[in-house]
Amino acid sequence: MPELPEVETVRRTLVELISGKTIGEVKVEWGKIIKLPDDVQEFCHLLKGQKIHSIGRRGKFLIFYLDDYALVSHLRMEGKYGLFQQKDPIDAHTHVFFTFTDGTELRYKDVRKFGTMHLFPKGKELMEAPLNKLGPEPFSEEFTAQWLFGRLQRTERVVKAVLLDQTAVVGLGNIYVDEVLFRAGIHPERKANSLSESEVEKIRNETILTLQEAVDKGGSTIRSYLNSQGQIGMFQLQLFVYGRKGEECKKCGSVIEKFSTAGRGTHICPNCQKMIH
Repeated sequence: MPELPEVETVRRTLVELISGKTIGEVKVEWGKIIKLPDDVQEFCHLLKGQKIHSIGRRGKFLIFYLDDYALVSHLRMEGKYGLFQQKDPIDAHTHVFFTFTDGTELRYKDVRKFGTMHLFPKGKELMEAPLNKLGPEPFSEEFTAQWLFGRLQRTERVVKAVLLDQTAVVGLGNIYVDEVLFRAGIHPERKANSLSESEVEKIRNETILTLQEAVDKGGSTIRSYLNSQGQIGMFQLQLFVYGRKGEECKKCGSVIEKFSTAGRGTHICPNCQKMIH
């Protein structure tokens, strides 16, 4: 699943590709992607004639700001956007077509069909689901060590589970939680409320640094992630633990281990991230 760095990279490339374009027609081939409004034909009708003014991001969600509406899009596991000419061949698993008045076409492809789209009157998008329950952005002033410490103190869940919870902080998924906890020297199965203020400060700082480095590198190319111009990210070359089971830790030389926690495959260095009870 694309995480914050990958979604931010997609956002930036879409800004370059489609800002200022006007939607002439919308076609939806898989209606379950459209969550709001309930009527897919209404979704298509409301978007006709709307100009794309800007593209924002909230956590892992893209927000297309139009004349009158905000289109909130979640890529989920394998969703991808690409800009094409109308005459270009259509790839399999392409489910939504936004045809622009200049003859180009933004296509949404999703092999797993898990992606979602919600269309709100502009100004309402942050007040209702799915965006209204999200935690702070990691690059925002609201994401303080004090706030995160208070959030972690309220639960005995393991710290990895809390960091994956988008109400704690947005944008972290399996890859970057593993990387952040390694960099902070925290075992992912520590109970959240067992962490000290100094440990939480490390998690907060490493979250910001890790995500910023990943954004600067265009994200991580894991499985089938590409940005909207077909380019790969390069941050995977800097990963310390994720996807490195059986390899030597870049810091201490111990063997990277993988196990399951919080329902997800989890990678650690057993020496750099010792379990403290």
